Amino acid sequence: MKKLINDPKNVVEEMIEGYVKAHPDYIKQLPENNRALVTNRKTKDGKVGILIGGGSGHEPAFMGYVGDGMADGVAVGNIFASPSPDPILEVTKAIDKGAGVVYLYGNYAGDVMNFGMAAEMADIEEDIRVGMALASDDVASASKEENEKRRGIAGEFFVYKAAGAAADFGYELEEVVRIAKKANENTRSMGVGLTPCSLPQTGKPSFEIGENEMEIGLGHHGEPGIEKGPLQSADRVAERLVNDILADIEINSGDKVAVLVNGLGSTPRMELYIVFRRVEQILSERGVEIYRSYVGDYITSLEMGGCSVTLMKLDEELIKTIDHPVDCPMFVQR
Repeated sequence: MKKLINDPKNVVEEMIEGYVKAHPDYIKQLPENNRALVTNRKTKDGKVGILIGGGSGHEPAFMGYVGDGMADGVAVGNIFASPSPDPILEVTKAIDKGAGVVYLYGNYAGDVMNFGMAAEMADIEEDIRVGMALASDDVASASKEENEKRRGIAGEFFVYKAAGAAADFGYELEEVVRIAKKANENTRSMGVGLTPCSLPQTGKPSFEIGENEMEIGLGHHGEPGIEKGPLQSADRVAERLVNDILADIEINSGDKVAVLVNGLGSTPRMELYIVFRRVEQILSERGVEIYRSYVGDYITSLEMGGCSVTLMKLDEELIKTIDHPVDCPMFVQR
């Protein structure tokens, strides 16, 4: 697989350097750690800081969501790997405005360990209060009875959106954490993989899938799904993803949802909108109102082929957070 890179060992550093140079009005790199990036916009004293992070290769996540209305800083890891505690701590120190910092990250072992270590260091060494909320929206990754084991995938975007808005509203740390957790509890995702990605260091496919096959429930790092079979039409795929979500969360006629059809890196917008078309039909048939829709590449997996569907069940409190304006380099909502 061909890639526009230089030395594979330097892809993350060179990406960060290019990103910061491209968006200096939004973001800056901390001199203490080159994997620690923070907003270049002025934030209010007393505002709860929002820190996100994870492995590289998911762009526009996670760097792309540092800006007004979402995150105040990001810690960047290696390809598909958690950032170490050091950049997390440096970002924490930089964005703390006296009200504490909330960590938002996916439910992966490395992230849980490293963000947890950074939170302890922030408390003991810097006397900074840290709250945490994990994203665990992937229906395919564990049963409903073991939902604490579920991975975070594209639904993380809604958790960032809700928490960023809550911090902007001036809520205290405990309230921001509560809303972030509420957003996660009301969010479900299901994905399908069509083609693998390849890591820059190897140049080889990260997993194998046949030319005419698809895999339901494939993870964002190529984790095995729940079912591999013949490639089906966009309508059939959309039906499978939505029906699995609706079997897991109670969404009834008259309810409002936010919908995200997320590309994994190489799926054209044309195909994503074809999937969204069927998602809308299914929800409309059930009397469910789509309050806001998002279609595009929001949390990717390098150049993996496929997509995920995410539904977030809304109430008045979550609607307020979803409506809040955002201005980030890779996402703007007015």
